Amino acid sequence: MDERLRSAKPRTARRPRREEPQAERRRIEAPPAQPAPLERQAARQGRTRGWLPWAIFLLVVAAVGAYLWQRPIATGEVPHQRRMMQPSSIGIATVGKGDMDVTLDALGTVTSLATVTIKSQITGQLTEVDFKEGQDVRKGDLLAQIDPRPYQAALAQAQGQLARDQALLNGAQVDLARYKSLAAQNAIPHQTLDTQIALVAQYEGTIEADKATVQAATVNLAYCRIVAPVDGRAGLRQVDPGNYVTPSDTSGIVVITQIQPISVLFTIPEDELQAVAQRLHQGAVLPVAAYDRTGENKLADGRLETFDSQIDPTTGTIKLRATFPNEGRLLYPNQFVNVELLVDEHKDVAIIPTAAVQRGQPGTFAYVVNADSTVSVRNIELGVTNGDRVEVRSGLSTGERVVVDGADKLRDGAKVHVRDAKQGQAGSPGQVPATNQQNRANGQNGQSAAPPKHNSQRSGKHHRQDSGQARQ
Repeated sequence: MDERLRSAKPRTARRPRREEPQAERRRIEAPPAQPAPLERQAARQGRTRGWLPWAIFLLVVAAVGAYLWQRPIATGEVPHQRRMMQPSSIGIATVGKGDMDVTLDALGTVTSLATVTIKSQITGQLTEVDFKEGQDVRKGDLLAQIDPRPYQAALAQAQGQLARDQALLNGAQVDLARYKSLAAQNAIPHQTLDTQIALVAQYEGTIEADKATVQAATVNLAYCRIVAPVDGRAGLRQVDPGNYVTPSDTSGIVVITQIQPISVLFTIPEDELQAVAQRLHQGAVLPVAAYDRTGENKLADGRLETFDSQIDPTTGTIKLRATFPNEGRLLYPNQFVNVELLVDEHKDVAIIPTAAVQRGQPGTFAYVVNADSTVSVRNIELGVTNGDRVEVRSGLSTGERVVVDGADKLRDGAKVHVRDAKQGQAGSPGQVPATNQQNRANGQNGQSAAPPKHNSQRSGKHHRQDSGQARQ
C-alpha cells in the first residue's frame, strides 16, 4: 500500500508537467488580441512626445556651438596684433600762417533811412498826378496838383484886408502927428491926443494880423502843389486824379522810400558789445557785409554806423545799424538778410583746418605727422574760428603736418600712410584756405565770398574760442 502510494505520487506530480506544454502550446497558437484605434493613436503621440524635446535640445546645442566657433577669441596678444596691423591711411594738411578775421554773424532787416507817406495838407480836388509808379524822384519834384482857385481867392481877400487896414493906419498916423503939434500949443486937450495914439496902435495890431492871414493863405496856396520831400523811389499810387482829398486820409497819395543809401538793423549778444564799442570809440571803420537768406550770395558791402542806447532785457541783445550805398539796389526795405560784421583782424597767426581739431581725454589736441610716418598727440590752444579755418595760439608751428581725415582710428605713436601729400597742400578739402586779403581781392573781382553757414541759433559768433566738451 505504501509502495503504491509512493509510486503514485510521481505520476501525479508529472501530470502537471505534461499539461504545461499543452497549455503554453494553446496560448501560442491563440491569435493575439488587436489593440483599439484610439490606443494606437495614443501610443504614437507618446513616442512623438518622447523624441521632440531631445531634438530641440540638440538644435540649441548646435546653435550655441556654431556661435562660439565663429566668435573671435580675445587673448592677450591683441595689442601685439594691433602693432602688426597695416598703417592707417590718412589725409593731412600743413599748418599755415596768415590773417584771421574776427567776425560776428547776425540776422538783420533792411530798413530805409527815410520813408514818407505823401498826404495832402489841405482839402481840395486832386487835379493832376505828375509821377509814375516806381519812378525815382528828387527832393522838390512835383508829385500832384490840387485845385488852387479857392486858395488863390482866399489869398487875394487877405491881401485886400491888409491894404484897407494899412490905409486906416496911415490916416491915423497923420492925425496923430497933427494932434501932437496942437497939443504942444495947448490947442486941444491931452485926452484927444491919447485917444489918437491908442487908435494908431490898434491899427498897427490889425496890420500884423492881416499879414499873418496873408501868409497863411500863401502857405495853403503852396500846398496845392505837392512836391517830394526827400529823394527816393515812388511806390504805387493810392489816389487817382479827380478824387477829393483831405488831410485825414490815412493811405495818402503815394509812399516815397529812400533806397540809396539804405540801412540794416541787426542784433548781437550783449557780451559782444564791449569789443564793438571799443573799436568804434577808437575811430575804426567796421565793415559789414549783407548776404541773402541762404547765406551764400553777397548782396552789398557797408559800414557800421552806431548801436542802440539800451539793451533789450528780454533777449539780452542790442541793436546795431549799418549803412550801405546800395548802388546795385539789391537791398529793399523789410528784406531779411544775414549780416557779417568784421570786428578785428589777427595778423600772422598759425592756421589749421577745423577738421584737424580733435577732442578727447587730453582736451583739445591734434595728430601731428612725424618724419618717421608716425603720429603724435599734440595739445593745442585755439583762438578764433572763421568758416573752416581756426587759429592756433599754441601747440603747433608753421609747416607741421596735421591729420584732417582718418583720425578716428589713430593712437599716439601709430604708423600711418599719407594718401596724397601734394593734394593735401594744393587743393584737398583739408588744406588751409587763402588769406583774407586774397578773399577780399576775389570779392572785388566779382566773386562773392559767401560767409559760413549759419546754424539754427543764427547768432554764430566766429570769434568764440573752440572749447567743446571732451570726447571719450
